Amino acid sequence: MEKIVIIGNGIAGVTAARHIRKLSDKEITIISAETDYFFSRTALMYVYMGHMKFEHTQPYENWFWKKNRINLIKGYVEKVNPKEQLLQLQNGQEIPYDQLILATGSKPNKFGWPGQDLKGVQGLVSKQDLDALEANAPNNKVCKRAVVVGGGLIGIELCEMLRSREIPVTFIVRESSFWNGVLPNGESQLINEHIKEHHIDLRLGMNLGEIHGDENGKVEAITIKETGEVIDCQMVGLTAGVTPNINFLKDSGIELGKGIKVNRFLETNFPNIFAIGDCAEQHEAIGNRRPIEAVWYTGRMMGETVAQTICGNKTKYNPGHWFNSAKFLDVEYQTYGWVFSERNKKEYEKHFHWRHPEEKVCITMAYHADTGKFLGLNTFGIRMRHEVFDRWLTEECSADYVLEHLKDANFDPEFYKAYENLIVAKYNTDTGSHIQTKKKSWKRILSLGA
Repeated sequence: MEKIVIIGNGIAGVTAARHIRKLSDKEITIISAETDYFFSRTALMYVYMGHMKFEHTQPYENWFWKKNRINLIKGYVEKVNPKEQLLQLQNGQEIPYDQLILATGSKPNKFGWPGQDLKGVQGLVSKQDLDALEANAPNNKVCKRAVVVGGGLIGIELCEMLRSREIPVTFIVRESSFWNGVLPNGESQLINEHIKEHHIDLRLGMNLGEIHGDENGKVEAITIKETGEVIDCQMVGLTAGVTPNINFLKDSGIELGKGIKVNRFLETNFPNIFAIGDCAEQHEAIGNRRPIEAVWYTGRMMGETVAQTICGNKTKYNPGHWFNSAKFLDVEYQTYGWVFSERNKKEYEKHFHWRHPEEKVCITMAYHADTGKFLGLNTFGIRMRHEVFDRWLTEECSADYVLEHLKDANFDPEFYKAYENLIVAKYNTDTGSHIQTKKKSWKRILSLGA
């Protein structure tokens, strides 16, 4: 029986295993050193915050794996030998394979900061990181202050987690405004204000200089590079992005860049070895997407795609229109299509921005300056329907059409405030247009041909 071995039990690897099992009777083995069973990585923060227990993050019962004939091995893979089609584990065990899927995920970036390996310095990617956080910052008596370095999604999540236990947090962000390499200025400013309202000591335009340790090798302070200010702290969170977890492959002969190089079929330079999820790097970026995408849903899609290929239906990875969602403390964020920051804006890209005068609610719409074609939308504090925006992007609707029919896309429950009329009124004022919002139509929403 053909042996399929998957290294990594995150969303990409487990999705591949599940779909291979649906499509075939191949022998499937998943190897991971992180946890016994698959869990939802995006839910880690809620375990620390007391909203759920760790076992609640596991989508499948423990019996699921045996019932579906998916073998689980807990261990570290030290070497991959593509010529012999053999894996070597840290404990000396050797695992043969016919086809190999690398789904090893990513690890927190470290930029050579002095003291970055001291006790109490950590990232927030793995279950081990969650365990470390419980030890390093169980409460505000053990951890009187924490410092979080890096202004992205994981950074703000870690700040929220620490504040849930009333631990004072200093948040060091090298950009002049939070995440302004991704968000347009108006949105970035809204999040700056929101962070400060949550009593987080936000330091914009600053860099970590050094992490200082005590005589026991435990963190006791950091220095800010620009000012020389010393901040006493008992925990430092390094959240300045992630990098593919591929060190163990350096002498394997598998082609590497920043990640594991793959084509559109997710194949490496060895025809029976594939890479999916955070560790995979496309030879050529797909559209405006980055060659490496450390995003939950793209990992899932890659797992489904590679399963088809391994089971005889060779399938190209086609992620479709860009979308994503996140939460900045209390503010929900969604993005559909492409809305670039001022730093990365295309020359033809024009923005319309609306912000509520009192609430933390705003949108930014991107459209083509010459043709008026809708390019993308960011929303903060308003939930939208993914399938509606996906259709509008596919059909290349105009910005005017999108705003006229914006009520179709609103996903917020009944009795929530509606903002479409305010949004369209400002758009008309800004652009000299005279469009009017149309009533929500379930016929349009549910009709794929609409």
